[in-house]
Amino acid sequence: MTRRSDAGAWPVERRAVLPATAGALFGVAGCTGRTTAGRAGTATPAPTGSIPSPAGPSSSAPAALPRNTPWRPGPTEIHPEVKRRAVELVEAIGAWHIGKGGPAAARAEVAALHLPTALVAQAGPLLPSADEAVLQVIDAQYGGILADSASALAVCRQWTRHGATVRVGGTTVDVRLARTASGWTVTALHPARPGAPSAVPRAGVREVLADSRIVLPPAAQADVRSGQVHDSVLTAMRRLAGT
Repeated sequence: MTRRSDAGAWPVERRAVLPATAGALFGVAGCTGRTTAGRAGTATPAPTGSIPSPAGPSSSAPAALPRNTPWRPGPTEIHPEVKRRAVELVEAIGAWHIGKGGPAAARAEVAALHLPTALVAQAGPLLPSADEAVLQVIDAQYGGILADSASALAVCRQWTRHGATVRVGGTTVDVRLARTASGWTVTALHPARPGAPSAVPRAGVREVLADSRIVLPPAAQADVRSGQVHDSVLTAMRRLAGT
């Protein structure tokens, strides 16, 4: 995305959101994701439209969370192990069963992947306070790739249950990796951090968010709501959606 001002000084967080919106314009928002079998449970395909609505505050039974679908690198990937490594870490941190949440449990999951447990401290919005959580990777994209280092952008949606209430959120995570003698390892996590919603959204913002032909991942939608996306980008999105 292009910021309305200071476009030449993009922080990592802003760059992590950009591919999420670009991908959504071309349909990747409908792609499926992958889950770990540990804290997230067995991955089972969910029919379109089967995501449950949050239960009301008076509900006596715990609200049900949706089941996600497995994400796998495609056959034409340059380095599928880069995306696979990035995605499995994001899923290990962002999904858990009842009683398995929190930083300590997340560190145990990360350790089981033979990755640095200090990465949990960088998870930010991936690790909210909740009774349980399900994370769906919508897509994984290369942010950059060299012979011994890489960046993979994991675009994800997350459902969290708090008592009888289910909340829907998500983020885009810029996962940094380095090649070692034993394979690729993760060195850092940079979750997207969009600005706060604009108090008075511009007309272009309202039109994009109201257009049923434009489906944005959570972080990209929040970026648009912040009002920091240039009008030219919003106009381009509407024109592309029109065809």
